Amino acid sequence: MQRAQQILKDIYGYAEFRLNQQAIIAALLAGQDVLALMPTGGGKSLCYQIPALVREGVGIVVSPLIALMQDQVVALQQLGIRAEFLNSTLDFPEVQRIEKALLAGELDLLYVAPERLVTDRMLNLLEIARARVGISVFAIDEAHCVSQWGHDFRPEYQQLYILAERFANVPRMALTATADLRTRQEIITQLKLDQAAVFINSFDRPNIRYLIQDGQSARQQLWDFLEANHPEDAGIVYCLSRKKVEDTATWLAQQGRMALPYHAGLSAEVRRVNQERFLREEGVIIVATIAFGMGIDKPDVRFVAHLSLPKSIEAYYQETGRAGRDGEPANAWMAYGLQDVISLRQMMETSNLPEQQKRIEYHKLEAMLGLCELITCRRQALLDYFGETGSKPCGNCDNCLQAPVSWDASLAAQKALSCVYRTGQRFGVTYVVDVLLGKDDERIKQLGHQQLSTFGIGQELTSNEWRTLFRQLIALGYLNVDLEGHGALYLTEKARPLLRGESKLSLRRERKAEKKKVKLKARAEQPIRWTDQPLWDGLRRVRSQLAKQHGVPPYVIFHDATLREMLHQHPRTLEELALLSGVGQRKLASYGQAFLDELLRH
Repeated sequence: MQRAQQILKDIYGYAEFRLNQQAIIAALLAGQDVLALMPTGGGKSLCYQIPALVREGVGIVVSPLIALMQDQVVALQQLGIRAEFLNSTLDFPEVQRIEKALLAGELDLLYVAPERLVTDRMLNLLEIARARVGISVFAIDEAHCVSQWGHDFRPEYQQLYILAERFANVPRMALTATADLRTRQEIITQLKLDQAAVFINSFDRPNIRYLIQDGQSARQQLWDFLEANHPEDAGIVYCLSRKKVEDTATWLAQQGRMALPYHAGLSAEVRRVNQERFLREEGVIIVATIAFGMGIDKPDVRFVAHLSLPKSIEAYYQETGRAGRDGEPANAWMAYGLQDVISLRQMMETSNLPEQQKRIEYHKLEAMLGLCELITCRRQALLDYFGETGSKPCGNCDNCLQAPVSWDASLAAQKALSCVYRTGQRFGVTYVVDVLLGKDDERIKQLGHQQLSTFGIGQELTSNEWRTLFRQLIALGYLNVDLEGHGALYLTEKARPLLRGESKLSLRRERKAEKKKVKLKARAEQPIRWTDQPLWDGLRRVRSQLAKQHGVPPYVIFHDATLREMLHQHPRTLEELALLSGVGQRKLASYGQAFLDELLRH
C-alpha cells in the first residue's frame, strides 16, 4: 500500500484516501475480486486506477459511456498517466495506433466499450497483451447495467462473465453507484463474482437538498427556483419528451439563461457541441431527456431539476446524483403532476418489453410515486429503498425543512371514487372533476350525469385541488388509468375499503411554492469575502485560459475546491502550492507557475 499512497500524493495530489478506497485498493492489490458500491462523486475511479498503476501490466476499464471514456482519458493524460480508449468514434488508423501501444506495454489504462470487449477480436488481442505485458486489473464500471432489474440494462454486460473464464488470474472489479439488494445479487451472479470482497458505502449524498412539489405551472416554478437559488449556476433540467426539451430550452433562453437542448433526435454534431459547451463554459444549463448525463464527470453542477417524473427511484437517484459531485451544496428539484403519471404508464403499457419486465417497471414507478407523495423525510426513504435503514431525518429536504400539512382526505376521496364509479368508469380526470363541481356543461347534460348523486357534491375543493387529489389517488393505487380508453379512470381493489368507509386516508396538502431564496444549509466552503473577490476572479480566469489552451474543461485543470485552497492558504512558492489538495506533481509542473504568478500579484 505504500506505493499506492505515494501515487495518491504525487500524481493525484491528495494526502489521504476517502471512504473505503484504501481497503478496496488493498483487496485488488492482493489479487482479489471486488464489488464496490460508492455514491456518485465518492471516488470510484481511483479504486481501479491506482491498482492499475501499482500492479504489473495494463488496466482494462469496461465503460458503456463514450463521453465518460473521453473525459476520463483526457483527465488522466493531464496527470501524466498513459491512458487511451477504444470505441466507435475512432477511425481505423487510430485504433491500430492504440492497439500497437497496448501490445508494446506503452499504456497504463485502456478504456473499452462492452460491446467491443466481448468480440473475439478484442478478447484475442487481450490474450496477447496478457502474455506480452500483463493485465493488471479488469474494472467493470456502471455494473448495474448487467441487471434486467436495473434501470440501465445493457445485454452485452451479461457476456462479461467471459472475463472470469478466460482471465481467471486477473482481479476483476465491478463498480456502481446505484444498486438495490436484488441488483447487487444479480451483478455477483452474472459476472461470477461469488468470491469477491463486497464494499458498500452509504448511498447518502448529504450535500444534496431534495425538493419535490406539485407540477402545476411547473415551468414558472422552475424559473422561480432558479432565480432564487441558482441565477448563474450550471445545471441540468430533465424532461420526458424531446418536444418538452426543445420548448423548455427555448423558453429559458428567452428569459436570459444560456440553455441548450440535448436529446437523441438531435444530430450527433449538435449533441457533441452542446455537451462540450456545458462541460467547458460557466453557467450553462442543459435541458435534456435521460439520454444525457450518464457518466458526465462535471463536478460543479449546482442543480438538477426534473420537469417530468423519473421512471424509478434508481433513475431519480442517479440523475440527481449528477449534482454536487465536488461535495459542495447542490439542489435536486422536481415538479411532477398527474400527466407525468399517465404518460409514464402509457409508455410502459405500449412498450415492447416482456410482461415480466413491464411488471418490474410498473413496480418501480409505484415506488417513485410513493417517494413523491411522502410526508416524512425523503432522504430516509431513499436510503431505505437501497437497504440502508436506521438513518435519522436529514434536515435537508423539503419535508424536513417545512413539515408538510396533512389532512383527513377520507370523505373527499370517497366522493371522488364514488363519482368515478357512478359515471361508469369511462371518463378522465377533467370530466369527473366537472361533475363533482356541478359544472353547467353540455356534455354532462347529454349524458344525464347532472342527475347523479355525485353531481355538484365537491364544492368544498377547487378544480386544482380535485386534480391534486386524483393525482394522489392514482399515485397511491386507489385508481388506475385505462390507457386504451383515452385515460378513463377505474377503481382498483384497494379502493373498496376506502369507498365503504372501512379505512381512512391522510394526504399531504400542497403548499404554494415560495419565491424567497432559501439559503443552502451547511455550506461546505468558506464564503468568499469581498476583499478576496479580485483574486478569486483572477484564479478562475487563469484556469479558463489554461483550459482553452489545453483543450480541456476547466475542472480538469483544478476543481473549485483547489482554487478555494489557493485563495485561503495563499501559497507564495511552488513548494507551498504543492501541499494543496488536488495539486499533483504533473499539474504542478504544467500549471503551477501560472497560478503562482496570479497569487503573487495580490
